[in-house]
Amino acid sequence: MSLPHAILTALLEKPSSGLELARRFDKSIGYFWSATHQQIYRELGKLEQAGLIRALPSDAPTRGQKKEYEVLPAGRAELTAWTARAEDPKPIRDPLLLRMRAAGVVGVQGLEAELRRHLALHRQQLATYTEIEERDFPPERGTEEDRLRHLVLGGGIELETFWTTWLAKALAQVEEMTAGEGGAPAA
Repeated sequence: MSLPHAILTALLEKPSSGLELARRFDKSIGYFWSATHQQIYRELGKLEQAGLIRALPSDAPTRGQKKEYEVLPAGRAELTAWTARAEDPKPIRDPLLLRMRAAGVVGVQGLEAELRRHLALHRQQLATYTEIEERDFPPERGTEEDRLRHLVLGGGIELETFWTTWLAKALAQVEEMTAGEGGAPAA
């Protein structure tokens, strides 16, 4: 996924100012495609120059006023084409997995605390996603747009469930290794 397409998606959902868009990223799209506020503002300028979005006309002078953007037909066409494009899955690049592999060579000293920290972070993210699901997707809501958003959220819930389960197993094994061998690698 690319930042311009994430911005086009968010603006099609609701025309927004750069600040509103950045706040919405922090609460939704940012869970699976993060961007800084500076990156969002920079990309808004590029999208406007490319003729994919425009700033909505304002009754008041724009100096000091926040611009609100909307997607133009060319932007909708770009997003439509992008959603249909083939793209291979990206390989996992997680430093924790590499550190665990390294621990097989140098020993697990200190790894237990990091696994506990990651487990707590993933549990917290899982709880956040579950709260969002309960709040934003009651059974009576079922528009096509809601169904797809719920499906994306469900993917996040399943990923966090995977990570919490896997990290609990990894932590148990590291604790066992630490208790049994003092964390030294196998000879």
